[in-house]
Amino acid sequence: MDSNLHRLIAEWAARGMAFPEGRVRIGGFGDSEPLSEALIALVRAGVKRGTCSLAWSWAFDGEAVPTVGDVEIVLDWHRRPVLALRITQVEIVPFDCVTAEFAASEGEGDLSLAYWQAEHWRFFTQECERIGRVADKSMPLVCERFELLHALAPTERSEYPRQG
Repeated sequence: MDSNLHRLIAEWAARGMAFPEGRVRIGGFGDSEPLSEALIALVRAGVKRGTCSLAWSWAFDGEAVPTVGDVEIVLDWHRRPVLALRITQVEIVPFDCVTAEFAASEGEGDLSLAYWQAEHWRFFTQECERIGRVADKSMPLVCERFELLHALAPTERSEYPRQG
């Protein structure tokens, strides 16, 4: 764990926000500032309790796929920590096998599978381009369920330093 992450965990602990045992990682939502803000608001409101990512991306980036019990500190678009989540369920599912129930757990749009498929196809097509793959309906997705542990108020946020 890098020193910035240790510092961040210590800051949250000083505010009385403890983390359960397990791996702690940094993450974010969305591929634009408005989408990031909207998704964070959905988590805060209790509407969004699921998320997914492209399994190929984890391998490409040399990172371990999330596992049950992991804690994710979510950064907003400006790299400020805003949420802490605990992963409660992880499944690897082909794109075309994602269920309507999981799509609704992501809390986006009209909560329908059709909306989810259209928006995520766009996103995963762009992500495949980034990693040199071609999107197809069998591409493996990491489908996660989570619970909200902590949410920081805007006045409690400080920028998380970039790596490198």
